[in-house]
Amino acid sequence: MTVNIKKGTLADLGLLQEISVKTFNETFKSQNSPENLKAYMERAFNLKRLEEELSNLSSEFYLIYANEEIAGYLKVNINDAQSEQMGNDSLEIERIYIVSKFQQHGLGKLLLDKAVEIAKEHNKKKVWLGVWEQNKNAIAFYKKMGFVQTGAHSFYMGDEEQKDYIMTKIIG
Repeated sequence: MTVNIKKGTLADLGLLQEISVKTFNETFKSQNSPENLKAYMERAFNLKRLEEELSNLSSEFYLIYANEEIAGYLKVNINDAQSEQMGNDSLEIERIYIVSKFQQHGLGKLLLDKAVEIAKEHNKKKVWLGVWEQNKNAIAFYKKMGFVQTGAHSFYMGDEEQKDYIMTKIIG
């Protein structure tokens, strides 16, 4: 499999929306009501919101391709773009999603490695993320990659409050 990681730009806006909806739906559809899933995706993945995120100098998107087909993406935040105040020595992995047919091929690890590389370029000391407490596969993956649970916060799927574990990896 040929793999390529490309930094996302405003030119990728439509593709980013498409892959965001596809991967989020695949990941969470079976465990959430259709109404809450739809409400969340309409708020988080509308073109205006994604354009603002792509334009934020403290956020970066990376698209991963497998055999020239879009397979997933990564969104990282530093400084004030982080969704929690974790300090200036932190980089947040806000989103990391792989299309289901490309899972279990090492692409998630490649994106995590990319996030750590970006963190080091920005002289960050830790990388953190939020992961839904019900997403057992993702939690196991992050633990395997050296992340430990350091807290929790609320995440709203539509009108339903859910709990995300905050997981952190010290990198320097």
